[in-house]
Amino acid sequence: MKGIIFDIQEFSLNDGPGIRTTVFMKGCPLRCKWCHNPEGLASSPQKIISESECRIVGTTYDALSLAAILKKNADVFNDTGGGITFSGGEPLMQAGFIVEAIRHLDGIHVLLDTSGYADMDSFVQIVSRVNYVYYDLKVMDPKEHAYWTGKDNALILQNLFALDEMKAGYTIRVPLIPAVTDTRENLKQIASLVKKLKHVQELNLLPYNSLAGGKYKSLGMEYPLAGNHSVREQKIPLDVFSVLEIPVLLLNDGTKILSRDEN
Repeated sequence: MKGIIFDIQEFSLNDGPGIRTTVFMKGCPLRCKWCHNPEGLASSPQKIISESECRIVGTTYDALSLAAILKKNADVFNDTGGGITFSGGEPLMQAGFIVEAIRHLDGIHVLLDTSGYADMDSFVQIVSRVNYVYYDLKVMDPKEHAYWTGKDNALILQNLFALDEMKAGYTIRVPLIPAVTDTRENLKQIASLVKKLKHVQELNLLPYNSLAGGKYKSLGMEYPLAGNHSVREQKIPLDVFSVLEIPVLLLNDGTKILSRDEN
């Protein structure tokens, strides 16, 4: 089985525990207006043109060859508690390929970074084989979610509850998009939902980064949030998370802003 990947980043410190290799799978069913990896949206290879380069983004691998590349840093993973992170794009779009690759990874720790937007079979197929999951929650109102991402959130919430029932280790991640996801009402609804979950380990808040605009230009695409204000101007209503009994981390610097011990 073959898969299409738009990047492989070694020695990553921000995509899970320890030192990791992050595999960015190509293709995503969502069209989040703030997406910082637009080169991962289309399922097929694309040409990137900028002042400094002209290249094709999207390389085809077979599962065995990919696993061989990823296992090169096995000693680093073992020494640091790291491993492999499958991100995207949306890795669930290539579930069969990832499952086959995992079979050849010889027990290396695997983390899935996902929006949760996939059919239940694909979702369970991967989640049952990985060690940990990063799960995105964006906008709670279904109509608003559809406006900002191109899809409503019914399937995402369905898979989230399935994940919780599987008793899998997972972290909820919320991108803080100014005036979209970072509003008091939206974050309050997210906190209320997370409070109902039984097996979530942590909640991460991911500050908005507008630097993706250059990527859109090189792909011949318009950045939907061009001119939007930066994270430094955001005022996040952190008090809404006081109802939670799990750690809440603001990940611009890894600072813990609320923990179980502080409730």
